[in-house]
Amino acid sequence: MVNRTRRALFSATIFLAACGVAGSVFGGVSAQSATDESALRDSMKSFTNVYAVVEQNYADKLDNDKIDKAIYDGAIPGMLRVLDPHSSFHDPKDFAQMREDQHGKYYGVGMQIQPQGEKIVVVAPFEGTPSYKAGIRPGDVILAVDGKTTEHMDSTAVASMLKGPRGTHVSVTMGREGTAKPLVFDLIRDEIPRYSVDIAFQIKPGIGYIHVTNFMETTSHEVQAALDKFGPINGLLIDLRGNPGGLLNEAVNVSDKFLQKGDIVVSQRGRAFPDQVYRAPSGSNVKYPIVVLVNRNTASAAEIVSGALQDHDRALIVGETTFGKGLVQTVFPIAENTGLALTTFHYYTPSGRLIQRNYDGVSLYDYYYARQGALPANNTNTEVKLTDSGRTVYGGGGITPDEKIAELKSDHLQDILLQHYAFFNFTKHYLSDHTVTKELVVDDALIQQFKDFLKSEKIEYTDKDIADNLDWVKSTIKAELFTTQFGQAEGMRIRAEWDPQISKALTFMPEALALENHTLPAQQKTQTASK
Repeated sequence: MVNRTRRALFSATIFLAACGVAGSVFGGVSAQSATDESALRDSMKSFTNVYAVVEQNYADKLDNDKIDKAIYDGAIPGMLRVLDPHSSFHDPKDFAQMREDQHGKYYGVGMQIQPQGEKIVVVAPFEGTPSYKAGIRPGDVILAVDGKTTEHMDSTAVASMLKGPRGTHVSVTMGREGTAKPLVFDLIRDEIPRYSVDIAFQIKPGIGYIHVTNFMETTSHEVQAALDKFGPINGLLIDLRGNPGGLLNEAVNVSDKFLQKGDIVVSQRGRAFPDQVYRAPSGSNVKYPIVVLVNRNTASAAEIVSGALQDHDRALIVGETTFGKGLVQTVFPIAENTGLALTTFHYYTPSGRLIQRNYDGVSLYDYYYARQGALPANNTNTEVKLTDSGRTVYGGGGITPDEKIAELKSDHLQDILLQHYAFFNFTKHYLSDHTVTKELVVDDALIQQFKDFLKSEKIEYTDKDIADNLDWVKSTIKAELFTTQFGQAEGMRIRAEWDPQISKALTFMPEALALENHTLPAQQKTQTASK
């Protein structure tokens, strides 16, 4: 009872701290009136009274796990959800993961794993890590870690067992197709970097391609390293599709590589703290055209970069209207390794566009998954602004692209093959008695072997299905084989070279050059939001 009471008091303290540091929840701590303070005390009293009634009368015994869930997954998230979709509370486990993601490194063996049926399967070892050096392959099944079976474990539990202090040993038992006995790997844990630029290469002669997955502490350095590796180029495609954002300062530092010194990157405005304007600290003299590819899952820091380059006419934005996440969360450490990510500012692009889209009266499901595309031009809530050269751009609903590129949609065959891990499992099967070189051509004979494999796995298809998707099938087979044989980067390169959205984005490089030279036709300077 004493321990539970302490937990309850601790949880109440978190709740009070959340209300106190927020300001915006109850009207601002620094200027709170006596009436406000009384209302806060009454709210706290109601909370603790409800908790006491639950603790004393609930049908089941309230153990520590249920108490934690009631507080961490119920009371506090419920309060924050009323405010906006992005304020959130991080329990100790989530808080530790968030810090790991921001640092861009952890200590372990370096492999991506996923559940596949009842098994935990290696998706790919990361290049240069202990797993990669030891010869672990995509498709290997993790049977045991340090002699403890992984049966009935989820991938999170297995990943936790693989992590540990640098320099320590971990024994991993693997099952591999074509190998009669399990393979045992003695791995020495090391620092595992997490790269936000997972692929960068010249996709066409003189045209660089960079895919940025998120914005963490190393992102601007990784982008610079990619640019250095390219050498002199005549154009750049920055792929921000699916980028959920991350650290604000890294968004500023990445933007700085393409803007003039002193250019505004983003402004943030709130109630409890002074407004802040972030400018390009150093600037750059690069003059090549830039195309930025975005989609509906490009969010937050990635929208800051897209909006800044668009407003300063430094890049042509192509793709889909972005997510529209322009609420800034400040992380307040609370106690016992927990943290409150509370919305304290709104993001605005250099032209003054609000990035955040409307969320009033919208369920969390609809907000994240069922939202619509670009705002119509006649929407009275749409902000109309001008870029440096006088082009019309719109705010209040993400970043609207200068040129639309349709969303990639899969057909029935693609869905079936991916649901059954057909390419992944075919790669295991094929490489059990074959090797491939970088000169590999996916010819008719290899396609026939793939078809035979599908039949052996009882995966239904027709020859017409394959013919209608032949380019996709060939590129996916090659990408999976290259991932296993040469590493993830080579596999991603094959996928990028096939990707229709990337191919379409590259066709807009002349328009990006015209934008860089401020010679866009007049009709493009007066585009509509529905374009």
